[in-house]
Amino acid sequence: MALAKITSVTGRAVNVPGNDIDTDRIIPARFMKCVTFDGLGEFLFHDVRKNDDGSDKPHPLNDPRFKGATILLSGANFGCGSSREHAPQAIQKYGFRAVVAENFAEIFFGNCTTLGIPCATAARADIARVAAAIEANPATEVVLDVAAQEVRFGGQRIASRFARPRATRSQRPLGCDRRAARRSAGGAVPRPRAAVPRGLTGPRGKFD
Repeated sequence: MALAKITSVTGRAVNVPGNDIDTDRIIPARFMKCVTFDGLGEFLFHDVRKNDDGSDKPHPLNDPRFKGATILLSGANFGCGSSREHAPQAIQKYGFRAVVAENFAEIFFGNCTTLGIPCATAARADIARVAAAIEANPATEVVLDVAAQEVRFGGQRIASRFARPRATRSQRPLGCDRRAARRSAGGAVPRPRAAVPRGLTGPRGKFD
């Protein structure tokens, strides 16, 4: 089923600073034993948000000022690590509708695109400007304008990119299902590959 094309996202934002925030930090592996993705939002950033007894650690997502934020800000190489789809699913189920970072791990970016979560890249200094604005006033409205390739906030704007992976850029708008895109382009939908036993190597390295 094709998702509606996303042209902009508007909401309040929260900054979760740091580079190389990997998928295991986004959603620890022990919470991935689920039949559906519906409950994953509760465990987003669990190990850096919660103590062993379940009490809150100091963390932006635990700050009541940012409760209900729908846009996540972060640093470089966001979503690195394993290719688990659970990471963007946890982000979406928590309530985030978009992510702004310096750059993203490629597979994480692709998984977000499939779910209809826009991922905007921006310069570190520009993200710091947005973070400073929402720290000063958490109610600041932030607009991610996909068409204009910019982020607007508090009367300011910064340049951003919503680039797609090279292989899908021409036929797949944000929020568009892969199969629907191929059908609309008149292409055949390929059959799934046969499963490859773990540990075998191929032309691009080890299959995992």
